[in-house]
Amino acid sequence: MSVIDVLKKTPFSLVLSGGGALGIAHVGVIEDMDRFGLVPNEIMGTSMGGIIGACVAIGMKAEQISAELEKFAGVSNWLDIKLRGNSIISDNKIKAIFEQIFGDRLVSQAQIPLKLIATDLLSGEKHIFDSSEDIRIVDALLATMAIPGIFKEQHIEQSVFGDGFLCENLGILEAQMDTILAVDVMGKNSFKHRLPDNFFRSHNVLEMLERSVRILIHNQTKYALAQCDKQIYLLEPETLAYKTFHFNKIDKIKVLGKGLLEKLS
Repeated sequence: MSVIDVLKKTPFSLVLSGGGALGIAHVGVIEDMDRFGLVPNEIMGTSMGGIIGACVAIGMKAEQISAELEKFAGVSNWLDIKLRGNSIISDNKIKAIFEQIFGDRLVSQAQIPLKLIATDLLSGEKHIFDSSEDIRIVDALLATMAIPGIFKEQHIEQSVFGDGFLCENLGILEAQMDTILAVDVMGKNSFKHRLPDNFFRSHNVLEMLERSVRILIHNQTKYALAQCDKQIYLLEPETLAYKTFHFNKIDKIKVLGKGLLEKLS
């Protein structure tokens, strides 16, 4: 029996990793899921995976999600530089885009049970926004994607939240179903297996920094995979040719997720 047939007959959790623009590859996987009629019983997402997952959870199809992502292709649509505070980018424009999509819908009101992973920046603990909390999807998304120093941290009640990748970039440990379809855009296929050798040292330094983050996250996920005793079908798109800020390459990154389900089968 193919993996696709298994997922058609078995309740499963869909887990989508963080990864900035690399997370656009999730949409290619969602396209295939739509084509094969695969509907998860719950969705876990971190950062960009949380954004894509939340769209699926409210009933959006891949085509609709792609159309919304086009708003991020134009950097001026969401980039809002701050001069004060703990981050360089304000979330005002991003919040407006999210509110157009989700309105005031609560996490508990998603059609498919939704869990969004964030990090409590005061305690350092992982926090899961789910149906047990009276929180808007918009606010939970702003928390799960708030890369410290880049995007504004989120103050919710008495806590301060930042990006979930600090704790669990691929949220398999939060899955309730015994079968998991996980998509990791920051896995072993996200970094080259050789060091950079550009002419300009500055390019090498930047590549080494991003490579280091990807390796760190990859090792975090390897540990989580080792701790999980569920049946995991893991998809790892080849994202190594792209940067986490390449939101202007939506079509090229999206296609990286297509066909992986059939190859897994």
